[in-house]
Amino acid sequence: MAAISGVGLSWTSKLSRRPSLVSPRRPCVKMTVSVEKEKKAFTLQKSEEAFNAAKDLMPGGVNSPVRAFKSVGGQPIVIDSVKGSHMWDIDGNEYIDYVGSWGPAIIGHADDEVLAALAETMKKGTSFGAPCLLENVLAEMVISAVPSIEMVRFVNSGTEACMGVLRLARAFTGHQKIVKFEGCYHGHADPFLVKAGSGVATLGLPDSPGVPKAATVDTLTSPFNDISTVENLFKTHRGEIAAVILEPVVGNSGFITPKPDFLEAIRRITKENGALLIFDEVMTGFRLSYGGAQEYFNITPDLTTLGKIIGGGLPVGAYGGRREIMEMVAPAGPMYQAGTLSGNPLAMTAGIHTLKRLKEKGIYEYLDKITGQLAQGLVAAGKRAGHAICGGHISGMFGFFFTEGPVYNFEDAKKSDTAKFARFYRGMLEEGVYFAPSQFEAGFTSLAHTSEDIQRTVEAAEKVFGRI
Repeated sequence: MAAISGVGLSWTSKLSRRPSLVSPRRPCVKMTVSVEKEKKAFTLQKSEEAFNAAKDLMPGGVNSPVRAFKSVGGQPIVIDSVKGSHMWDIDGNEYIDYVGSWGPAIIGHADDEVLAALAETMKKGTSFGAPCLLENVLAEMVISAVPSIEMVRFVNSGTEACMGVLRLARAFTGHQKIVKFEGCYHGHADPFLVKAGSGVATLGLPDSPGVPKAATVDTLTSPFNDISTVENLFKTHRGEIAAVILEPVVGNSGFITPKPDFLEAIRRITKENGALLIFDEVMTGFRLSYGGAQEYFNITPDLTTLGKIIGGGLPVGAYGGRREIMEMVAPAGPMYQAGTLSGNPLAMTAGIHTLKRLKEKGIYEYLDKITGQLAQGLVAAGKRAGHAICGGHISGMFGFFFTEGPVYNFEDAKKSDTAKFARFYRGMLEEGVYFAPSQFEAGFTSLAHTSEDIQRTVEAAEKVFGRI
C-alpha cells in the first residue's frame, strides 16, 4: 500500500506545477471570453451536428439509451471534458454536474491523484489477463469496508456483477425463483428485465423484446416498501425462492428510500425461508457510507453487488458475500463465471485511490451537508414557485419528483409530472446545471462540489421554476 500511495503523491506534485509552464495571462483571457459567450448565448450547434452523425453510426446515436434525452426532449449534449464538479460540452458550455458519470465520480472528475496513479500504472501495461497484486489490495479494502463481504470477485460492470450473483444464489440454494422489486434495475440481463426501472422506465418499455419467457418465468416481483406482498410470494412459492434482490435505496426509479422497518423485515423473511438476501449496491456502495447502505442501515445481506465507485471512473463491478457462498465460484467451486478484463490493473488502481480518499475523516459528513443543502434548496424553491414537488437525500445521493408525494415505490414515482420535469431539465441546462436526463434517475454529488456550486444551482432553479 505504501508503494502505491507514493506513486500518487509523487505524480500529484508534477501535475501541480503544470500551469506554471503557461503564461498566466492567456488562461485568464480565455476564461473571460468563455464566460461572456455563455452569458450571451447558449448554443448546442456542435452537439447537434455530432449527434446527428452519431445516429448513422450507433443505434439512437448513443451507447446507453438515457443519454439520448428521449424523456426530456431537446438536443442531447456531447461532452468534451470534465474536471472536479464541472463538465464542458463541445460547444464550450460549462455545467455543474450532478450525474458524476452515474455515480463513480464521488471524489470529483479527473482527480489529480487518481490520474497520476493511473499514468504510473500504465507504464507497466493496461491489462495482463493474469493475477496482479493490485487485485489483492482492492479486495482487502472492499472486504474490510463492506460488512457482508468475506470474499469478493471482480468483474467489469454492475450488470455483470448482478448476473454472477444471481447464478451464485441459485447454485448455492438449489432453488430457481428470485424476488425483485418493481422499478429496481439490476442491469440488462434477461432475468432482471421485468418491471425494471432506469432506462426501461425512461423509454416507457414494460420489458424488452428478445427476452424469452423462459428467462423470466422464475422472476417474481413486488412493489418496493411492500412487506405483505413479499410474505405472500414466499407463502405461494414455499421452498422455491433462491433470493431476494433489491437496491436498498432505489436509484433507478428516481431516489426512493426504504421505510424504517422494510429492510429489517426483508432480512427476517429471507432467513426464515432459507433464501439469500442480495443488496445491489452498485449505486449505494461507498456512497451512503464507507460500508454502503448495509452499514448505514445496519442490515447485513448474504451477498452484495458493487460497481461504479470501486473503479474510480473506470469500468468495474464486483460481487461478494459470506465465504461459504463465495467458495461456490470457480475455480474454488462449480459455479462458473469468468472475464478477460476482470481485475485489470487500471480499474484496480483507480479504485484503490478513490477508496483511500473516502476513508479520510469528515468525508461523508461533508457529502451529507452539501447534498442536504441542494435537495432542500431545490424543493423549497419549487414550492415557493407553486409547484408540486418532493425530494430528499442520504449522504451524496439525492432526488426530487414533480409530485406532492410521498414517494414510496415506482407507482408513486410515476405520478410525477414528467412533462414539467422535461421543461425544468432543459431550463437548467441553459442555466449551466446538468442533472440526469430522466425523472426516474437519482442524482449524485461529490467531494469536489462546493457551497458556491450549490448556491448557483439553487439560484438557477429559482429562475427556471419561475418560467415553467
